[in-house]
Amino acid sequence: MYKPASPSMDCTADSKAVYKQAESSALISGDRTSPISVILVSSGSRGNKLLFRYPFQRVSENTSSSAYKQRSPYALNTAGDAADDQDGDSRFSDIILATILATKSDMCGKKFELKIDNVRFVGHPTLLQSPHTIQVSKTDPSPKREMPTMILFSVVFALRANADPSVISCMHNLSRRIAIALQHEERRCQYLTREAKLMLAMQDEVTTMTETDGTPQSPFRQILPKCKLARDLKEAYDSLCTTGVVRLHINNWLEVSFCLPHKIHRVGGNHIPPEALESSLKAIRPYHALLLLDSEKALLAQLPLDCSPALVRLIKTCSAVKNLQQLAQDADLALLQVFQIAAHLVYWGKAIIVYPLCENNVYMLSPHANIRLYSPLAEQFAQQFPGHELPSMLAKFSLPISLSEFRNPLDAPMHEAQLIQMVVWMLQRRLLIQLHTYACLLVPPSEDDEHSLKDEEPPLSARVGGRSLSTPNALSFGSPTSSDDMTLTSPSMDNSSSELLPGSDSPINKRVTETLLASLTEQERQGILNVPAAQSPEDLRMFVRLLHYFRGHHHLEEIMYHENMRRSQLKTLFDKFRSVLVVTNHEDPVISIFQSPPE
Repeated sequence: MYKPASPSMDCTADSKAVYKQAESSALISGDRTSPISVILVSSGSRGNKLLFRYPFQRVSENTSSSAYKQRSPYALNTAGDAADDQDGDSRFSDIILATILATKSDMCGKKFELKIDNVRFVGHPTLLQSPHTIQVSKTDPSPKREMPTMILFSVVFALRANADPSVISCMHNLSRRIAIALQHEERRCQYLTREAKLMLAMQDEVTTMTETDGTPQSPFRQILPKCKLARDLKEAYDSLCTTGVVRLHINNWLEVSFCLPHKIHRVGGNHIPPEALESSLKAIRPYHALLLLDSEKALLAQLPLDCSPALVRLIKTCSAVKNLQQLAQDADLALLQVFQIAAHLVYWGKAIIVYPLCENNVYMLSPHANIRLYSPLAEQFAQQFPGHELPSMLAKFSLPISLSEFRNPLDAPMHEAQLIQMVVWMLQRRLLIQLHTYACLLVPPSEDDEHSLKDEEPPLSARVGGRSLSTPNALSFGSPTSSDDMTLTSPSMDNSSSELLPGSDSPINKRVTETLLASLTEQERQGILNVPAAQSPEDLRMFVRLLHYFRGHHHLEEIMYHENMRRSQLKTLFDKFRSVLVVTNHEDPVISIFQSPPE
């Protein structure tokens, strides 16, 4: 008996179908970073040969109709043409590709880049032996006649002509790595020569079969199951088009590892440019923390057998509540080495940089978060935390909220630990962003001084000591404390800490205070001195000492780190001088790249 489906079930199925369709369209939109094809060519005594290409060149069933359909250089590109021309190198025959991609020996060891119409070929031609070594007399009966006849080879990736320069550079890097591994195996056991002979033999066999029965066939389809090198190239192409992580074992001996950052680092459907990623990694500071994007067990299982023991030790010690300086001490590693390992894990998409979790951290829902009811993330969250739903949990972060406000103080410690795990889970999926507190000096103008504001003033950093905190000049730091109230010391700010001695109203302190105030404009100086808290010498000294931070570029936690101060001290100071300070809350530019795509 037929039983109609319930409306709720239909709604759920339709919602999931719509989500999958949107997800697939997002994948298609990211194909600009994917290669069109991978090609292996060689040059030797038998001429230039195209050994393998993937994807296979499409063999049309109606060759006459396909030959009749010629593309006019003056024709407009329609949507159908763009779809047919997605594999832009398919119009080039094997003979043409072998001729244009097999370079001369003088170009070996260098980057090869060739643009033809809407296709750009990128490779790294590699020399196996000098050309004169195979020029042997035909009547020479010596064993030199058995030497391999391949002079050079090249693994070439076909890209779209308008591909980003960073993608082109990454593809050349992968081509060079594969070439170095193949060159090593060729010199060790003539691996490439054996694979090339097998590929050419299969091509001759398929050509003979085609001439016999008249049915066109692709020789590369027959090569795949019998040739290990062809399967490696196919695996590299498939990985570049999907995950962006390539792991090959050439000849089951040499490992070639590579990652395409454009595929790995994606937030909100947009990829993070490698230049922005590199600049963000250079700005990592000891007060930051490393958040692993996978479990410790899963991450250790992905590591190669000969990986660095320091990497294993850091992964086992890593925690979202530890800053990098604490992590270096717990793992018994140098801080600089921890920075390098952290940057390595971030580049490979295994971790992100965050601020250590503490009860004062303020989080809110990311504008790029996936908040669909039937998304895979909602299902994963329900499986990971039974009894809790992701949409209801994300609703609590619709407005900025601190972790102390997020948790219930009456809950059991076990439930509190589970809430922290939920926050970590949402941070790993980029569902939340953290907000930091910034202060900026802004003295209200008086009517008499409005005309003076028209004159351009030098920046506050140039008028107050000329110090810039964008890049510390050393990596030796003091002892860590808890992540809640970090009071670390930094040698980059030891001058400012020694200029004003706290607790004493000495003549030196008075002179330094007057000097720093004299570097301000008359309006700023009078505005600060008119604040009631400025009547306290201690409060005034502390405020003047921190003037160079009040440019809106340094958040509260950074000031705590550089000046060895507690959060309560800074918040009290902000409140006392609130009439001349503008306090804002927004993301940290250093780590916001891992939470939201750049503009």
